[in-house]
Amino acid sequence: MRALLALSRWIDNATRIIGQSVAWLVIVAAVISAGNAVVRKLLDSSSNAWLEVQWWLFAAVFLLAAPWTLAINEHIRIDIVNERLSKRTRNIIELIGHTFFLLPTAALIAYTSWGFAMMSWEQNEQSSNYGGLPQWPIKFLIPIAFWLLFAQGISELIKRIAIMRGDLPDDRDTPATAQQQASEASELPILAPPPGKHN
Repeated sequence: MRALLALSRWIDNATRIIGQSVAWLVIVAAVISAGNAVVRKLLDSSSNAWLEVQWWLFAAVFLLAAPWTLAINEHIRIDIVNERLSKRTRNIIELIGHTFFLLPTAALIAYTSWGFAMMSWEQNEQSSNYGGLPQWPIKFLIPIAFWLLFAQGISELIKRIAIMRGDLPDDRDTPATAQQQASEASELPILAPPPGKHN
């Protein structure tokens, strides 16, 4: 279990770094959007390439930050139902959800979207808008993002099993606590033994 928890920490660190990095693209997109608006008003000019850069950036944030969102427990769930369940029931639900829904779906989308992106690249697919950007680079973000989500799903599965075995404390009840735990875990040595009992 120690090796699996070390792998989980490594995945958490990777998705955290990627997520925190791409989050800055929101500011870049906002600056570009404001710049486009100013240029249109003052110079009566615009560029489809700059307009498309905005949705490229938002797509990158949405796709590449999703695994980090899962890691810090900020993903959407029905809290009004979830909070009424016992910890054991919540752990079982997450175990089933990750195993039979998240992981297969992420793997399927990652696998099928790779061919979609490769076809776009081979055809050198371009924007349908005059002066727009090529389409294939942004399409490669889809399989990359879903393989990252798959990896984070593996990490969450490892942690959930460790919690149910008593190898990790079950203190991921709130997003704030989950974020703190993810932050603390990133500072632990890779081969450090997990808290709690050791098997």
